[in-house]
Amino acid sequence: MEGKQTKRILGVIPNFRSVSVDEKLPPQSAKDKFITATEDSFDYSAFIFAGALAGISMAQDSYPEFHQGAVGYGRYYWHTLADQAVENYMVEAIFPSALRQDSRYYTLGRGGIVKRTAYSFSRVLITRTDAGNETFNASEIIGAGAASGISSLYYPDRERTWTKVGQHWLTDVGLDGMTFIFKEFWPDINNAIFHQKQ
Repeated sequence: MEGKQTKRILGVIPNFRSVSVDEKLPPQSAKDKFITATEDSFDYSAFIFAGALAGISMAQDSYPEFHQGAVGYGRYYWHTLADQAVENYMVEAIFPSALRQDSRYYTLGRGGIVKRTAYSFSRVLITRTDAGNETFNASEIIGAGAASGISSLYYPDRERTWTKVGQHWLTDVGLDGMTFIFKEFWPDINNAIFHQKQ
C-alpha cells in the first residue's frame, strides 16, 4: 500500500489526477482530460474552497470595487469560482490535449524528504507526454498564464495590468507546485494516520 493515492485527500479534497507509485496507466484521451478538469472544477469541494477564498479576499478588501456585504461577497465568490474553473480547464484539459501532455501527477514515493520535495515541485516545469516521455510542462506554465490573462477580462479595469496578470500567473503556478508536494506526501500521511482507510 506504500505510495497508494486515494481519490480524495482527507475524504474531501479531489485527488483525481494523482497516480500511485509504479502504477501503469494508459494515455489520457482528450475526453478524459476534459472530464478530469470538469470534476476538479465542479466537485462540491470546489464550491466550498471558492467560498472560503472569497471570504478571505472580501475580509482583506482585495477588490474595493466589489464592495462589502452579501452582494460584495457574491461578486468575490463568482470571480473565485470562475478563476478556478478557467485555470483547471487550461492546465488540465485544453493545453494538455493540444500539446499531447499528461496532466496527471505521478508519485515518486521513494527517497528522502528533500529528494521527493524537489521532484514534486519540479513537476511544475517537467511533465510526461502522452507517450510517457519527460518534457517541458508547457501545459502548466503557458496554461496558467493564459488562464490569468482570461481571468483579467472579467475583473475591474485597474486589475487588468501586466503586473496584476503576472502576479496571478505566478500565484497559480506556485500553488500548483505546493499542491504537488502535498500530493507526493499524502500517501505517507494517509498510511501513518489513517492506515489507508480512505
